[in-house]
Amino acid sequence: MAKAPRSEEQEPLTPKQLAELKTILTQRKRKIVEAEEQLLEADREEGALRHADEVDLASAEWDVTVEHRMRGRDVALLKKISKALALIEEGAYGECENCGNYIGYKRLLARPEASLCIECKEEQERVEKSFMKEQPIDNPFSFE
Repeated sequence: MAKAPRSEEQEPLTPKQLAELKTILTQRKRKIVEAEEQLLEADREEGALRHADEVDLASAEWDVTVEHRMRGRDVALLKKISKALALIEEGAYGECENCGNYIGYKRLLARPEASLCIECKEEQERVEKSFMKEQPIDNPFSFE
């Protein structure tokens, strides 16, 4: 049986493309680190303030919860970016960690921290989606 054609390029990155992607990754990393430093400073300043009433306190707590959730996402993205930069140094950047094929340049421009080619990523998402369908959802309002 013939293998389905790949939708991505099957060529390695050129030195110029690699340099461009490294610059993008470095800029994104710097931006996340700077934003984290600003949030830490804002947390320090917020801790010194007193809230006038329960509504202000609740609002401040909600803001902190949202910020922590966003920080968690940023930390995960920062890890992926650092991994991509390390792969550049090792000479293995742009290779799918699942199948070993090259990740297309267009995909890397859109998501330079990507570690899977589009075919492997789509397969991963199909598996995750089917797993989610198989998991029963408990209904707390069901009286059966």
